Amino acid sequence: MTKISTQLSAVRARIRAACQAAGRPPEAVTLLAVSKTFGADAVQAAFEAGQTAFGENYIQEAVEKIIVLRHLPLVWHCIGPVQSNKTRLVAAHFDWVHTLDRLKIAQRLSEQRPAGLPPLQVCIQVNVDGGSTKSGVAPEDTLALAQAVACLPRLRLRGLMCIPEPAPDFAAACRVFKSASALLDDLKAKGLNLDTLSMGMSVDMEAAIASGSTLVRVGSAIFGARHPPA
Repeated sequence: MTKISTQLSAVRARIRAACQAAGRPPEAVTLLAVSKTFGADAVQAAFEAGQTAFGENYIQEAVEKIIVLRHLPLVWHCIGPVQSNKTRLVAAHFDWVHTLDRLKIAQRLSEQRPAGLPPLQVCIQVNVDGGSTKSGVAPEDTLALAQAVACLPRLRLRGLMCIPEPAPDFAAACRVFKSASALLDDLKAKGLNLDTLSMGMSVDMEAAIASGSTLVRVGSAIFGARHPPA
């Protein structure tokens, strides 16, 4: 597990360098360690190396880890799709959801968030580049959804998330990421109190940070190659 610590240090160094190149303070970008398909032992090793925020795609697998590791002060982010039959699990166990793109799911999460927990922190997933296989609301429909989500009592709308198609180069990646940043700025100008732009992964975090990302989702560069569940 010392490999996880070493790779975490390397990722943090990349974030610092990218922030410096963009003229931004390193603390402006949060590192989310994507631990999907890796066991609780890998999460604990990352925690012992100073990592507290973890992202999961597969709800049932994540809940099992969350329960096993509930003695640790971890923050759990749901970064996978949330279907109607999983909203109760997500509302009860996660701290964040990055993938809202339907009001129905947001309403269910708000209704099912236990009263003893703080509001669920949420981001709206936006399909910024129109990728046909990507989830997310269209940019032109984002304002209406954001305004509706912001009114839900047990949710706290924090910002936007995007997963663009792979770009051919750094400049092309920046153009797409900057469109998401501009959309966030537009929502803020229209009165929404937002502070989060979740974008950038192992292969493109530098372009995302140069374009205003406040949270990068990094898995393979920390934990190594993953094997999807059977």
